[in-house]
Amino acid sequence: GEQEAFKWKVLGLVALSDPPKQNIASVITDFYGAGIEVKMITGDYPQTACGIAEQIGMKDPARFMTGEEINRLNETELAEAVYRVNVFARIMPEMKLRIINALKSKGEVVAMTGDGVNDGPALKAAHIGVAMGSRCSEGARQAASLVLVNEDLASMVNAVALGRII
Repeated sequence: GEQEAFKWKVLGLVALSDPPKQNIASVITDFYGAGIEVKMITGDYPQTACGIAEQIGMKDPARFMTGEEINRLNETELAEAVYRVNVFARIMPEMKLRIINALKSKGEVVAMTGDGVNDGPALKAAHIGVAMGSRCSEGARQAASLVLVNEDLASMVNAVALGRII
């Protein structure tokens, strides 16, 4: 029957929260200070992604592109768009690969972090694929160039600094 025909009684409300790590804002600042641009590629909704991007201090956090928009672009258009946008929302795994390849086509050295089996192709395509943490999938671990066991991106800042010294 109709929804109105049922007698409704609210029993409770469930909310899930997955806040960013405490040190991520300083890590983002360090990346920018080192001349490294940061892009967020997520399956989350744009409002959530932009909210997190603002919270952690990413550049231009309100500008985003959705997977639907990416699907409408050819490779040349996407290669231009990836420079104007730092937040990519509602992204499917195959779109991650297109974004990585678009950055590479412009001569960028691309590092990507991921932990799921669906991150495998993009981790492999990136110049430096970084599997995040001891709990990451075996697929991500196999595809990656390195595994961050402690799941702390601050390690990447240190690695870049040491690499530049060497």
